[in-house]
Amino acid sequence: MALAQKTKKGFTYADYLTWPDDERWELIDGEAYNMSPAPTVKHQKITGNLYILLSSHPEKRAECFVGIAPTDVVLSEYDVVQPDVFVVCDEKKITEANIQGSPDLIIEVLSPATALKDKREKKNLYEKYGVKEYIIVDPAAQYVERFLLEESGLYGKGGIFGPKEVLPLVSLKEIEIPLWEIFEVEEPKDEQIKR
Repeated sequence: MALAQKTKKGFTYADYLTWPDDERWELIDGEAYNMSPAPTVKHQKITGNLYILLSSHPEKRAECFVGIAPTDVVLSEYDVVQPDVFVVCDEKKITEANIQGSPDLIIEVLSPATALKDKREKKNLYEKYGVKEYIIVDPAAQYVERFLLEESGLYGKGGIFGPKEVLPLVSLKEIEIPLWEIFEVEEPKDEQIKR
């Protein structure tokens, strides 16, 4: 792919729109990140499980839009990402072409090729743009790390959840994710479930 000429500030969303449709890219602070190689089957199963659980939740389906990659989330002229799963509850941010502004919730499922970017660059980016809840899912180690935006505008210390625990979504009140369903592991007995 022949990239547009990079300016001093970096690539813009206008540049991004000229790139081939069969390639997946993200922009963070004007820097282009290639989304290749394609995610693994395990990554896609977890992403699909999260999407199905969130999009089928009766109380949130009518109130919020649940999106899945490769939907563009345009945070600024220099910041365009395609989160694995995200939820937007402000209908003014939803356009025919993309999402304009910060989702309420973003979930990234780690891949070996993107794990560092998800944990560092994207965490900083989502914090900067005020994403209320950022969740990182590690398919290999089977755990979830959740960051919540505090009044200071910064993420607090991340909370860790294991595959036999329930993950309550703070940004989407009343939704709890049974992580054994996401990781497709044996369901714990009631007395084993951590909440």
